[in-house]
Amino acid sequence: MNLLLLLPEDIIGPSRARIAGRRLQHVISVHQAGPGDILSVGMVNGRMGTGRITDLDGAVMEMDVVLDRDPPEKLPLTVILALPRPKVLRRMLSSLAVLGARRIVLVNSARVEKSYWQTPFLGEDAVRRQLLLGLEQARDTAFPEVLIRKLFRPFVEDELPDLSRDTIRLAAHPPATAACPRAVRGPVTLAVGPEGGFIPFEIELLRVCGFEPVSLGARILNVETAVPSLIARLF
Repeated sequence: MNLLLLLPEDIIGPSRARIAGRRLQHVISVHQAGPGDILSVGMVNGRMGTGRITDLDGAVMEMDVVLDRDPPEKLPLTVILALPRPKVLRRMLSSLAVLGARRIVLVNSARVEKSYWQTPFLGEDAVRRQLLLGLEQARDTAFPEVLIRKLFRPFVEDELPDLSRDTIRLAAHPPATAACPRAVRGPVTLAVGPEGGFIPFEIELLRVCGFEPVSLGARILNVETAVPSLIARLF
């Protein structure tokens, strides 16, 4: 935890916060902080600053808080991600929050196992927890927008044209002959398929929507490797 994120319910007065639970235990066991110590803090979807510990025991911590700066800018990036297997989903959500994606859209695809949609990791609280862990790591406060779309074709045909308007539209596709561009200027909408990639029908739907299939080269990467590699290359 590189940033202690404050929730609205933590605020107990002007510039005053009370922390308990997982975050408190991290402060005690990892930071080994005590009264008088100063930690980096930030209000969820708000500003960042510092918090000076005034009271601390095993159950609760109180801090004087000063929030005097804005969080880092989000990348102008929307990631359209075919739903990965549940354990990978958790890590991907956290990673995309770390990397600063502005929007994440989880979609179905022909090669997505139907059972993946039953995972409790898609629940609102579970998704928020993974994003929170990513924000803590990256020293950011602003949650990315997360959309869940279980029907691929209606999403691509009905929503994606407006959602990706005025952006560079790219679809990661290992057989593509075009290389993924580097250091682009402007917002990007990036579509990434499941393990095994999008099927030809899905790639064609994306092409009609204005997406250019691109590749990272001859090696076939898993989703966890491909997504950060693509983002690092693009930005």
